[in-house]
Amino acid sequence: MSETQQMNAAQGSDDPVKYLTPGARAAAAGGRYATISAVFVGILLISNVVAVKPIAFGAIPLGEFSLPLVFDGGVFLFPLAYILGDVLAEVYGLKASRRAIFTAFALALVASLTILAVQVSPPADGWENQEAFSAVLGFVPRIVAASLVAFLGGQLLNAWVLDRMRRRTSGRFLRTRLIASTVAGQLIDTLLFCTIAFAGVITGLDFVMYVVLGYVVKVLAEVVLLPVTTRVIRAVRAAEERSA
Repeated sequence: MSETQQMNAAQGSDDPVKYLTPGARAAAAGGRYATISAVFVGILLISNVVAVKPIAFGAIPLGEFSLPLVFDGGVFLFPLAYILGDVLAEVYGLKASRRAIFTAFALALVASLTILAVQVSPPADGWENQEAFSAVLGFVPRIVAASLVAFLGGQLLNAWVLDRMRRRTSGRFLRTRLIASTVAGQLIDTLLFCTIAFAGVITGLDFVMYVVLGYVVKVLAEVVLLPVTTRVIRAVRAAEERSA
């Protein structure tokens, strides 16, 4: 054995983990959780930005009446937050799931306050889009409150129901648990957001359909993507078990 090989053997260079700092080891051990949490937070922030726009996809004719198809912009992406929330709660448990939810909540609040600071700051000479900025991206207290309250209530309930049912069923009936937690969480989320954000702005039958359709679409998205959700949960759980 050469002198270099002897030195490497003495120092344990065959085990790269020994050369990692405590922080680097922690990051390597929790890499999947960190990635899923980061995507979870990103989806929330993007959804909050686009949710300010109500979208009309026509109407369903019913004799003399028609049911308007009205959604908010978050309908495209926000269901994915619940799928990732299911992964966090099912694989990492209620405590870790709550940590990601509170982190997302805090960053959404920071984003809203940052938008407010930019909105009230004086525009530079030659920039003529202040009114457009305020109208589209500006701080709207009702939307901010609706997004934060609805997200926190819905996600916490979703994680709690999934965790409680997992304990009661000893980890069985995954698909049933995923659907049940989504039905409960999305109900609270949709009712809180729609009521706080758009009650009085969208009125009458339009408001009723906005609430009902928003809820139905989000739940259906979970059901349609259920095979994907279950595969991701199993894959992440298996990877974490191998790492452990």
